[in-house]
Amino acid sequence: MKTTADYSSDVESALRALPLPEGKFDNLYAPIRYALSAGGKRLRPVMVLMAADAFGEASAKAMDAALGVELFHNFTLLHDDVMDNSEVRRGRQSVHAKYGVNSAILSGDTMLTLANAQVGKVDDTVLRPVLDVFNAMALNVYEGQQLDMDFETGKDVTLDDYLLMTSLKTGALLGAAVQIGALIGGASEKEAKKMYEYGMNIGLAFQIQDDWLDTFGDSITFGKPIGGDIANNKKTYLYLAVGAASKSDAEALAIAMQLPEKEMKIKTVKRIYEKAGAGEMCQKAVAAYMTKAMGALRHTSLSDESKEAFRKFAEKLVGRKK
Repeated sequence: MKTTADYSSDVESALRALPLPEGKFDNLYAPIRYALSAGGKRLRPVMVLMAADAFGEASAKAMDAALGVELFHNFTLLHDDVMDNSEVRRGRQSVHAKYGVNSAILSGDTMLTLANAQVGKVDDTVLRPVLDVFNAMALNVYEGQQLDMDFETGKDVTLDDYLLMTSLKTGALLGAAVQIGALIGGASEKEAKKMYEYGMNIGLAFQIQDDWLDTFGDSITFGKPIGGDIANNKKTYLYLAVGAASKSDAEALAIAMQLPEKEMKIKTVKRIYEKAGAGEMCQKAVAAYMTKAMGALRHTSLSDESKEAFRKFAEKLVGRKK
């Protein structure tokens, strides 16, 4: 049975082999090559391949869809960095910082089209259901991003609002990755939906961990400056969970978020989080969503070996430091 490292290596090789034009159109495709060369966990395409093999030893048939999912993910990163004005991605200049905003937008649009083209190469027997899952996921991601932007200025954002946004922006993509892989592997519609449930809950746990890392992680390991969510007034899980638990902390956070000096703002908000036990709140939430994810796996016909592989994958993912 292949390891996640094996799948990741296969994805890297396939990405490098993508025929991206040079010459006259290099200004369009160079930012795409740059974005893809940054590496990353490749967890979404790995999830596609793992699921395809788990249900039918079909990772070779699923590679095109896996690449499509990874291209789509990277397209969202190009546009997210523009919207968030993020200068750093994976420890180096973001695409818009290196090539300019217009190039990041246009190259991102191109990546989206390439993503759709890759997913469209799957076998005709599963093309329709795979495209339905992929397109529904894409719309969910856009809806989640819109909510994320709305929350930056919203005054009445709740923890439930955050969880909806995260399920759309993060959970839907991880859920779709394993659902698509399962469909290509021959899973029934019911089982494929259970795999989506697994991925969705892993996505929620992943994002809550990501929120924690953005505030308390190591900037070198994390690959971008710490405190970016605070600086950008993001309504993260930490912010909303602490505010929901204590009215006085909610008021203190609201005041701290208005501080004009960035470093003081980050330091003050972190101090409130630490006092309120935000880290423990995050750990409990992550554990709860992990339990739900494992529960979804139990309702599939996957072998015990495959279930264990997905359990280990999830634990590694949410226990990460970057």
